[in-house]
Amino acid sequence: MRSHLLNDATAEHYRRSVTEGVERVANKLATTRQPFTGITPDELAPVIDAVDLDRPLGDATAALDELEQVYLRDAVYFHHPRYLGHLNCPVVIPAVLGEAVLSAVNSSLDTWDQSAGGTLIERRLIDWTTGRIGLGPAADGVFTSGGTQSNLQAMLLAREEAKTDDLSKLRVFSSECSHFSVQKSATLLGLGRDAVVSVPTDRDKRMQTVALAAELEKCRRDGLVPMAVVATAGTTDFGSIDPLPEIADLCTLYGAWMHADAAYGCGLLASPTRRHLLDGIERADSVTVDYHKSFFQPVSSSALLVRDRATLRHATYHADYLNPRPTVEVGAPPVPEGLRGRIPNQVDKSLQTTRRFDALKLWMTLRVMGADGVGQLFDEVCDLAAEGWQLLAGDPRYDVVVEPSLSTLVFRYIPEHVTSPAEIDRANLYARKALFASGEAVVAGTKVDGRQYLKFTLLNPETTVHDIAAVLDLIAGHAEQYLGENLVHAS
Repeated sequence: MRSHLLNDATAEHYRRSVTEGVERVANKLATTRQPFTGITPDELAPVIDAVDLDRPLGDATAALDELEQVYLRDAVYFHHPRYLGHLNCPVVIPAVLGEAVLSAVNSSLDTWDQSAGGTLIERRLIDWTTGRIGLGPAADGVFTSGGTQSNLQAMLLAREEAKTDDLSKLRVFSSECSHFSVQKSATLLGLGRDAVVSVPTDRDKRMQTVALAAELEKCRRDGLVPMAVVATAGTTDFGSIDPLPEIADLCTLYGAWMHADAAYGCGLLASPTRRHLLDGIERADSVTVDYHKSFFQPVSSSALLVRDRATLRHATYHADYLNPRPTVEVGAPPVPEGLRGRIPNQVDKSLQTTRRFDALKLWMTLRVMGADGVGQLFDEVCDLAAEGWQLLAGDPRYDVVVEPSLSTLVFRYIPEHVTSPAEIDRANLYARKALFASGEAVVAGTKVDGRQYLKFTLLNPETTVHDIAAVLDLIAGHAEQYLGENLVHAS
């Protein structure tokens, strides 16, 4: 079995195996004609259940043949221009190259003695990102597994900085369109059921700062503590960006930690034309960025950034075997000049211990493409969303909710002969499911004011207005089929 260990003696075996895997994936990418096959769980589950994991196949070729049947054939392919579903992006090749390198070397980014150059590369990318945000010379941060973890750590820091022992008094303010991880974080951190205050949004789905001010004042009046305000820079459903400068002013006035959740909107940091949409983010105490959304990176690649590196101490725990607390023993021999500095252990900043070198993917991307190259790709999908909005706004079959700030479109099919709102809900839900079952396209769904809507999340620069128009026709066809069949059954 040692022949399967990656080392100097098996380097050629490694090269052949990985090359064969790459060839399989490249072939799928070149020949995939729609984003999904339409297979159902009931169809695929027996195939996977039939695999006997206690009887290995013995070689990579056989395992790849099997993988074709249990995964590659029926995977949902985000690179296809008619995948318009969730916040999943096609990935850039330099990042995939970085993924291959980091997986093989397998550095763990918790301590310097496990990662060396990897630690410094991650720190350099954190400095680069905080510089793009404008957080200032005391800023720092750490890579995370995703926006949920980044938001959790931000709320942990905010809780500790609030400096109160009575957790029941702490309040977090976020818009009604903010990510659910804000509420999840409050629960995990032991805050009360009423800790998260939902602030209403305006017609563009941006937090109403007048309402936020009223809630903050009520919080103060009731003797409670405004722990944090979460400003969303790119909501999941609408791509809306809360008014960051005004929120920053209110956080200063009421002494609340300002967290900017820019998991989606962080691509604007590299945009040659739209960076101004994030004006005010430089005043945040912490910022979430998901490079695996609008920087076109493979999952996972996220980071939490903070204005004051000292606040990261709230995530620091020491272990003698890993990152012992620095001490100076009496009578100890002098430390060589080059070793006198503090050892840069990233675990001192992170909620994780063992952690992948995900930063390498972004490093390779910037070194090959440059930030402008990434930003231009994000600009393209934002431009596409603007064109899609014009298409929807001029189509009598659809009601579109808001003009996009980023690359998301939320809309609803409305039949020519208006039926009940509940029936329209069911027609839209049916259309989405039928489209997914056909495999021709993938779209997302959400609710607006309790009604069922559909959603295009545009993160693929290869998607065209023609693709959008074609998918709208498919949706209308499925919805009309549903309504027609129901009319026949009713009569």
